[in-house]
Amino acid sequence: MVIRFESTAGGFIMLAEHALPLIRMTGHSGAVPGAIPAADVARALATLRAALAAAPVPAPTAAGGHEDEPATPPVSLRQRAFALTDLLERAARKGCDVQWAEEAGGVLRP
Repeated sequence: MVIRFESTAGGFIMLAEHALPLIRMTGHSGAVPGAIPAADVARALATLRAALAAAPVPAPTAAGGHEDEPATPPVSLRQRAFALTDLLERAARKGCDVQWAEEAGGVLRP
């Protein structure tokens, strides 16, 4: 499942397996579809940043699980959160809502 985040400040898509934990880290229930009203965007951003700061950083693992291959750093939660953090920052500055919904076939479902 793909989640599309929309706001007059911008938008992006993300796989649900990565998006849903980040939505919950904003203090939202994680329901899809969902929204953060403009008045709550700054609080959601602060809550997300605090949760990301407390999140563990994964250790590098060998590519493909083979010991003889060089270690590669996994994509961290902080890296995955960049697009959402950026959108929340822009929405807070602009004073607008942030919404998300499941996207299927290029069409948002309510």
